[in-house]
Amino acid sequence: MSVSNILGVKGRNVFTARGTDKIADIVKTLAEKRIGAIVVTDAAGKIEGIVSERDVVKHLAKEGASLLAKPASAIMTRNVKTCSEGDDEQELMTLMTENRIRHLPVVSGGKLAGMVSIGDVVKHRIECIEREADHMKAYIAGAA
Repeated sequence: MSVSNILGVKGRNVFTARGTDKIADIVKTLAEKRIGAIVVTDAAGKIEGIVSERDVVKHLAKEGASLLAKPASAIMTRNVKTCSEGDDEQELMTLMTENRIRHLPVVSGGKLAGMVSIGDVVKHRIECIEREADHMKAYIAGAA
């Protein structure tokens, strides 16, 4: 199944922030929306970075509560790994595993087109395996 299929099921909504947004506001959005990462974009919508729960925890452990008053640009990952709508599950799993990341912004035509998490990939992989098993059961039952 491709990224396009995953986005077709889960939707294309992506929560974004600006590099100047306070980390406290980003933490609030992560908690309220029950998401694990926010893409940081510029005024034109170009990806500048990404802030994940992991980024927040790592920096909070080093800096303490004063971190919350800093801008997202202070902790965001700038070298953002992305994927395209044509990528398949195997490509996503490889990219996520090799880079130890859980979220991949989807870029289409140079623009942010969605976000895929490891949970999305696992969910859709399980659904594919279950469908294959059902087809095999139906085939075996029909051949008997």
